[in-house]
Amino acid sequence: MTMSRNYLCLLTCMSLAAAMNMDDIEEYTRPEINAAGSKTFHWLASMTFLLLLPSFSTTLTFGGKVYSSLFFQSISCAYCLVEALFLRFPDGDGIENRTSRGCSWALLLLSGLTFLTGAIYTGSNFLLFNDRIKSALSHIASTKVEIAHRVLSLLCVLGGWVKICLAPVALFGFCRGKHTGQCIAHGIMGTAFVLYGFVYVTVLVLPWLRNNNGKYSQDFYDSCVMCAWGIVNTFTEHRWGREEWNHGDYQHTAMGIIWWAGGLVGIYLSRDGSRTFVPGLLIIVTGWAMSEHSQKLIISTKVHYLFGLVLMSGGALRIIEIAFLLRDRRTDKHIHSFQYLPPFCLICSGILFMGANEEQLILVLRLGADHGAYSLILISGAFLVFLWQLLCLNFYQRLIEQKSGSFLDNHHSEDAVLEFSLEDVREA
Repeated sequence: MTMSRNYLCLLTCMSLAAAMNMDDIEEYTRPEINAAGSKTFHWLASMTFLLLLPSFSTTLTFGGKVYSSLFFQSISCAYCLVEALFLRFPDGDGIENRTSRGCSWALLLLSGLTFLTGAIYTGSNFLLFNDRIKSALSHIASTKVEIAHRVLSLLCVLGGWVKICLAPVALFGFCRGKHTGQCIAHGIMGTAFVLYGFVYVTVLVLPWLRNNNGKYSQDFYDSCVMCAWGIVNTFTEHRWGREEWNHGDYQHTAMGIIWWAGGLVGIYLSRDGSRTFVPGLLIIVTGWAMSEHSQKLIISTKVHYLFGLVLMSGGALRIIEIAFLLRDRRTDKHIHSFQYLPPFCLICSGILFMGANEEQLILVLRLGADHGAYSLILISGAFLVFLWQLLCLNFYQRLIEQKSGSFLDNHHSEDAVLEFSLEDVREA
């Protein structure tokens, strides 16, 4: 009898523990999703023409294939025009938020300016009919126009990323009112980690960066950026002397302080091209702090914990790479498979953090999913983003190494703009 009572007590405790580890979803109704097929097709089309195609054309631009890149940029520009004028990402009430709509028009302006800059650089025919245009172009340095075209091409990719990430927000109608600030913070910081991972993998994949023996190591630049970010974060997360301190102010301001303090140490230790553990350690501390942030929802706490765990793993793997794999050297003769892990962890943590805002996790509960399934979906997205970055970098490396004409360049090479270049305009 006593054993039966103990067994029932154990089962009751286990049930209560399981209930405490799950959010109460009775108050959440299942969302109504209208026109799911057409909206999904629109999102996939936008991903293709606003993110993937601009990434491909930007790679061509940096690889010296400007004519080919202009062809694909014209396609993206045409889609931007159609998307801005006719296509929408409406929520259940048929309304698209102003941020998503404004992003469409900003992308149209940016893509049009990018195409125009590329056309000026190549000296396209339609720009040479007017004598005033010829005279104006004759005073522009070709190198400056080329740099401007590359910068604008990169901004098109970043703008496409923002548009694609805003689409689910617009479709499901969240991140409004008091939740806007949190969504923006998660989006910006998550994207920053994705970009940080992209920098890591760029230096790793491209041999002329990996084998660079310049005055400063990558750890020096990492420490400088972390120090600058920490200073900004220290004085912007709380209005010193103007308001009372709260829980969030303490967390974010303290994180800023440790970043500039550690960044200064990293700058000192990485002088004269030396390697240092400091950037990796700062990433570990940041991941730990993020995993310890208390959240209102249990699912939010668990996703934040996974984000912090992955971020800590990225920092630890970076230290292991520097100290034990490379033994404080800048690089090795070849890329070790282990070296792909730190950048992937940074990218994965960024995707997880972008998807960890409160309203998005409430949507997961409304759909009847849990943190495990949702986290697997986010990690799958991180794998695809990592693959996308690797493909672009390897394609760029191949363009630089081969310097061969593309399928659009049948009669001329793009490495030297021949028929209609800015130099020809000056001579005219």
